[in-house]
Amino acid sequence: MKVVFKIIGMAAIFMGLLWMAQGTGLLMWPASSFMLAQRQWALWGLLLAALGLVLLLRAGRRR
Repeated sequence: MKVVFKIIGMAAIFMGLLWMAQGTGLLMWPASSFMLAQRQWALWGLLLAALGLVLLLRAGRRR
Protein backbone atom coordinates (compact mmCIF):
# COMPACT_ATOMS: atom_id res chain seq x y z
CA MET A 1 0.00 0.00 0.00
CA LYS A 2 2.95 2.29 0.68
CA VAL A 3 4.13 2.05 -2.93
CA VAL A 4 0.62 2.77 -4.22
CA PHE A 5 0.38 5.93 -2.09
CA LYS A 6 3.77 7.07 -3.39
CA ILE A 7 2.80 6.53 -7.02
CA ILE A 8 -0.56 8.26 -6.66
CA GLY A 9 1.04 11.08 -4.65
CA MET A 10 3.69 11.75 -7.28
CA ALA A 11 1.12 11.63 -10.09
CA ALA A 12 -1.11 14.08 -8.20
CA ILE A 13 1.79 16.47 -7.65
CA PHE A 14 2.84 16.42 -11.31
CA MET A 15 -0.73 16.79 -12.54
CA GLY A 16 -1.35 19.62 -10.06
CA LEU A 17 1.76 21.45 -11.23
CA LEU A 18 0.63 21.05 -14.84
CA TRP A 19 -2.81 22.45 -13.99
CA MET A 20 -1.24 25.39 -12.15
CA ALA A 21 1.06 26.16 -15.09
CA GLN A 22 -1.84 26.01 -17.55
CA GLY A 23 -4.17 27.98 -15.29
CA THR A 24 -1.72 30.81 -14.80
CA GLY A 25 -0.81 30.87 -18.49
CA LEU A 26 2.81 29.83 -17.98
CA LEU A 27 2.30 26.73 -20.10
CA MET A 28 0.07 27.23 -23.12
CA TRP A 29 -0.06 23.58 -24.13
CA PRO A 30 -2.06 22.01 -25.70
CA ALA A 31 -3.34 24.96 -27.67
CA SER A 32 -6.94 23.72 -27.63
CA SER A 33 -7.14 23.22 -23.86
CA PHE A 34 -10.00 24.88 -21.99
CA MET A 35 -7.75 25.30 -18.93
CA LEU A 36 -5.37 27.87 -20.44
CA ALA A 37 -5.17 31.17 -18.55
CA GLN A 38 -8.11 30.22 -16.30
CA ARG A 39 -7.20 31.07 -12.68
CA GLN A 40 -9.66 28.54 -11.26
CA TRP A 41 -7.51 25.73 -12.69
CA ALA A 42 -4.46 27.15 -10.97
CA LEU A 43 -6.33 26.85 -7.67
CA TRP A 44 -7.48 23.29 -8.43
CA GLY A 45 -3.90 22.43 -9.35
CA LEU A 46 -2.62 23.81 -6.07
CA LEU A 47 -5.15 21.71 -4.15
CA LEU A 48 -4.30 18.58 -6.12
CA ALA A 49 -0.56 19.08 -5.60
CA ALA A 50 -1.15 19.58 -1.86
CA LEU A 51 -3.17 16.35 -1.74
CA GLY A 52 -0.32 14.55 -3.50
CA LEU A 53 2.14 15.91 -0.95
CA VAL A 54 -0.06 14.67 1.90
CA LEU A 55 -0.18 11.21 0.30
CA LEU A 56 3.61 11.15 -0.02
CA LEU A 57 4.06 12.19 3.60
CA ARG A 58 1.60 9.55 4.80
CA ALA A 59 3.32 6.90 2.72
CA GLY A 60 6.62 7.80 4.33
CA ARG A 61 5.19 7.38 7.82
CA ARG A 62 3.41 4.05 7.20
CA ARG A 63 5.08 0.90 8.44
